[in-house]
Amino acid sequence: MGPRWKGKEAEAKALADPISKIVSQLQSSLVHSDSQGILSGCSVLLAVNAEQTKLLNHTCFGVPIITAEKDKQWFQLSLEEAFYLCYSLNCLKVVGEDNLIKDNNQLWSYMVSKKETFPAFYRAYSHLRMKNWVVRSGSQYGVDFVAYRHHPSLVHAEYAVLVSAELECNGSGRLKVWSDMHCTLRLCGGVAKTLLILHVTSNSKIQTSPLCLESYTVEERTITRWIPEHCREDQKQVQKWTL
Repeated sequence: MGPRWKGKEAEAKALADPISKIVSQLQSSLVHSDSQGILSGCSVLLAVNAEQTKLLNHTCFGVPIITAEKDKQWFQLSLEEAFYLCYSLNCLKVVGEDNLIKDNNQLWSYMVSKKETFPAFYRAYSHLRMKNWVVRSGSQYGVDFVAYRHHPSLVHAEYAVLVSAELECNGSGRLKVWSDMHCTLRLCGGVAKTLLILHVTSNSKIQTSPLCLESYTVEERTITRWIPEHCREDQKQVQKWTL
């Protein structure tokens, strides 16, 4: 299943303004303004200017929050989004409740304490982002993420992504029985998306710092539903052969 562009000129617009270029612009802008996010439970709040608002929207980082402030816009970043901007792009600083900037190790420890599966989910998220996919929450489709080739205004999501981590190998993980697999595939087929499983493994059990990410590997698997009608021989061709 290939990309489904929204309109005749959508593909051309995407090629003229690639996501990698817009992310680079966002990175430069956040570094130049010395931007700082604020830890808030399982998310990070970020105040930005008009230019950064446009760039964040175009790259699909965070969710805009409506406030009464006119001179700045607030965004709510997920843990994976915030750490990607902080650690991978090195363009964002994050402060805690004590108003002190968290270093990478402190921020990592905080996020792991809020989400046990954060290491695997972050590795999967960064894996897609580094390949210039636009990654958004997939909660509305019953998956972890959805991946777009470009901004959602130009193209439909191509993949529904589930993260399979080693922590789920105790038998309580998802897609462990055929009924779960069948339901997920039917749902993905109903919304015209390919199910992408990212199997994240690590050869180290130490997760005390982001350096452990180097020991993680990501295996990609796409799963599609087999439809017997699509696999049958062309009846007209069969009749021709039998004449």
